[in-house]
Amino acid sequence: MSTVPLGGGADTGQDSEIPALAGEPRYSHSMDEDPPHLRVLIADEDQGRIAEIAGVIGGLGHTVVARLLDVSEIADTTQREAPDVAVVGVDGQQSHALDLISAIVKQSACPVIADIQADDESFIEKAARRGIFAYVRHGERPEMEHAIDIVLNRYAEFRQLHGALRTGAIIEQAKGILMERHGIDADEAFAELRARARNTNQSVLGVAQAVTLSYPLFKQRTIEPN
Repeated sequence: MSTVPLGGGADTGQDSEIPALAGEPRYSHSMDEDPPHLRVLIADEDQGRIAEIAGVIGGLGHTVVARLLDVSEIADTTQREAPDVAVVGVDGQQSHALDLISAIVKQSACPVIADIQADDESFIEKAARRGIFAYVRHGERPEMEHAIDIVLNRYAEFRQLHGALRTGAIIEQAKGILMERHGIDADEAFAELRARARNTNQSVLGVAQAVTLSYPLFKQRTIEPN
């Protein structure tokens, strides 16, 4: 069993897909804790391989909520079933497997494990760019269990990192608005955000979000002459 960097690495090329970050992850656990009961989506172009993977997943005590053959099924199914983890089998056409990975990453906001037939560095690199968090080589129970443990923890770290980056961006945007409106510098703008947060018992992020959301309402409008 092998793993790939969080979110498929830092590649920003055309093939890269970043998991959506809507909502909070339902599961995050320490390696020392008992694994949670998960809802698992399986996608493969081979019905037989789907059944094999489903047997492994069921043997680990998880529930298979969907078995998909075609990319066109993914959007509706992931929205309806809200899987915690997805496993994509790679048995035939690699392009089909890559399309499945991209669609799941884009739609479901859950980590993806690739179940590959044999080590293939070229495919693994492409799959990492599409957003897989780990891959197993036709994984049986021990390998799949270990992969699930890793992706749950890595996915939680990934979301925390991107949440922190998003928080910083919102605060910086709010500071810029205050600097423009009041003719102050960055330190003074941040001090105003902190003071407002303290006085209203809110977080600095909450105040910054209010500033960025309300700013368009107070922008000067250009009045067209009659």
